[in-house]
Amino acid sequence: MGGIEQARKTAEALEHSAGFGNQHSSEAVAGALPHGRNPQRAPLGLYAEQLSGSAFTEPRAHNRRSWLYRIRPSAAHPPFVRIGNGAIRTAPFTDSVPDPNRLRWDPLPEPAAGTDFLAGLWTLGGNGDATQRTGMAVHLYHADSSMTDRVFSDSDGELLIVPERGGLLLRTELGLLRAEPGHVALIPRGVRFRVELLDATARGYVCENYGQPFTLPDLGPIGANGLANARDFLAPVAAYEDDDRPVEVINKFCGNLWSATYDHSPLDVVAWHGNHTPYVYDLHRFNVIGSISYDHPDPSIFTVLTSPSDTPGLAGVDFVVFAPRWLVGEDTFRPPYFHRNVMSEYMGLIEGAYDAKTAGKGGFVPGGGSLHNMMSAHGPDRETFDRASEAELKPQKIDDGLAFMFETRWPVTATEQAAGAGHLQHGYDDVWQGLSRNFRP
Repeated sequence: MGGIEQARKTAEALEHSAGFGNQHSSEAVAGALPHGRNPQRAPLGLYAEQLSGSAFTEPRAHNRRSWLYRIRPSAAHPPFVRIGNGAIRTAPFTDSVPDPNRLRWDPLPEPAAGTDFLAGLWTLGGNGDATQRTGMAVHLYHADSSMTDRVFSDSDGELLIVPERGGLLLRTELGLLRAEPGHVALIPRGVRFRVELLDATARGYVCENYGQPFTLPDLGPIGANGLANARDFLAPVAAYEDDDRPVEVINKFCGNLWSATYDHSPLDVVAWHGNHTPYVYDLHRFNVIGSISYDHPDPSIFTVLTSPSDTPGLAGVDFVVFAPRWLVGEDTFRPPYFHRNVMSEYMGLIEGAYDAKTAGKGGFVPGGGSLHNMMSAHGPDRETFDRASEAELKPQKIDDGLAFMFETRWPVTATEQAAGAGHLQHGYDDVWQGLSRNFRP
């Protein structure tokens, strides 16, 4: 338990820089961060290096880059070699075909002893093509060990980590972040990091976004306030490792894992400034907007982050949260409605229950998930429909659950391992049985 106790002690003392999309700056040693320009020689014998998360010439509002001042340049490394991909899969997904059926899974089984975050990544499915920087993938993870003497970076996309059980200490090039269940952590494309556990085991979800970086959605007629507030996103402050010992660096590149053994830790950034940075966000801070008259609003009103596509309003992937909220609609059916959707939806549950699904064994449970692909008919199960149709419509606080959704413009192809998984729930369609004919002309 010594490692966990030390990691938790470190996590509890962290400081942050607030604000999504801000031009942050931080130095772990006074004088390490130059001001106004990159001088002929960087301060304190450091190397200056730019990390670009967007093309140089993208519009300023969309441009992502950070300047890093590090002990050794990233270029000083030996060749990478291919290693096994484990249970990680990458788009295009060609080992199976898109399935129009509604699918639901129980949580991943407990990990084998010694499984760290990277070894415990398991791909459920996705869409697009990572080499073309379009689409997304849904992964789950389970772990019982911290990553030791190895770090990971993803060249294929950014990683939105959604812990469901067990806290994580994320040691990144730009500093440290703590992500507990109820938080999300966003690791930008190409940023190296190591995951240490804050509890005996950890489990959760990951959205790998191959497309445009996540950003806050436009608010339109909502106005200047609401949904996820930029100030509630916390970036790390600089923290570095000055370790001359072998460290394995694993890079996910065009769908495969590549490994190189450095003679030092690459988490050696002493100072940095920019906006290509990790964040952590507490989902309980989401400012929920809802109906105060009638009808259930479309789930887009619960969007936390969105990855825009080339079509305005059509996201490559949206991250949506169903956070604690009041239901006050009058003479109306309050749960989410029956519908078919041109978008495809993967839903997960962080805690408690979801108001449109029955919980408990064989139901929609924390750590599990459901996939409703493009135009797949879905909505409240029979038990929820019956209950909501007869409920007394007094003001009701929904605060016993925290669910989320990855919603994407293209159908999600489940991987072969997901389609044949032992924790796939057979008979999911049965939850809608009993929705019988009530029509009386």
